[in-house]
Amino acid sequence: MNDARLLPTTLGSTGLAVTRIGLGLAALGRPAYITLGRDTDLGSDRARSTMEQRCHDMLDAAYAAGIGYIDAARSYGRAEEFLASWLRARAIAPDALTVGSKWGYRYVGGWELSATVHETKDHSLAMFRDQLAQTTALLGPHLDLYQVHSATFESGVLDDHAVLHALAELSDSGIAVGLTVSGARQGDVIRHALDLGVDGVNPFSTVQATWNVLEPSVGPALEEARARGWGVLVKEVLANGRLTERGGGDAKRALEHVANGHGASIDQVALGAVLGQPWSDVVLSGAVTPSQLTSNLAALELSLTEEDRDRLGSIAEDPADYWVRRGALPWS
Repeated sequence: MNDARLLPTTLGSTGLAVTRIGLGLAALGRPAYITLGRDTDLGSDRARSTMEQRCHDMLDAAYAAGIGYIDAARSYGRAEEFLASWLRARAIAPDALTVGSKWGYRYVGGWELSATVHETKDHSLAMFRDQLAQTTALLGPHLDLYQVHSATFESGVLDDHAVLHALAELSDSGIAVGLTVSGARQGDVIRHALDLGVDGVNPFSTVQATWNVLEPSVGPALEEARARGWGVLVKEVLANGRLTERGGGDAKRALEHVANGHGASIDQVALGAVLGQPWSDVVLSGAVTPSQLTSNLAALELSLTEEDRDRLGSIAEDPADYWVRRGALPWS
């Protein structure tokens, strides 16, 4: 039965139907990821068939709850393949869900937990064409949104006219085009993208960024993007597990204080802080168990006070420090 809290909304000016909470497959499509407590959640069996069944179970739970947006990427191991096999097995119509994926990283982990390198980045035109063909071969008419994965100034993708023209052509074909951002300069990248134009046309209509109570610095740029009609998706709202019971320090104490005042859990407070931002369209859950997803969805009922927000605001980290800590998290 659909969760009545998940009423459909629209992703900016794209016309795509979404729900306030979506399901991200970053932690479900590959054996290793950087979420705290992954061994507890998944156990030692990370065989392809086991992970595919887990991904299907989570997609079943999300669909039953009424979640209307699913987020994948070429670099999320076999996430697109698992999603495609689920769509076929359940005979999900293309208009029943909004599906987004990403190009620009290649998964190279070889399904090994101990891989030295799990993904490599390439924002070239050749990579775009190669990965778009791979994505469409799997997802076909289900693909609604295709995003540049982690656009940065260093990769040069936002100044590559050949790539921008190709993205504009994709947008003209009916698939929405967006970008995701990461790192301490997220806001600068978004503002640069907002002012782009290919023959007077900006190919982008959505942005996906990391915003959480430890790293809220991108908020003003997301507000600007939303004011320009872009759809805004928010990722890593639980800071890869740091904003859950598995975290610690001042952040956990502040979250516990707020949570106790509402009879809520830590993850619900962290999600509620993002859901309460007027510029956020979709907040991605990275749940890997049905109980985690159920808890995440309960954040839709939470209404934080100004006092709550002030307390949570006090634990924000320097963006550079936050991203250093994130980069040091182990793949497990």
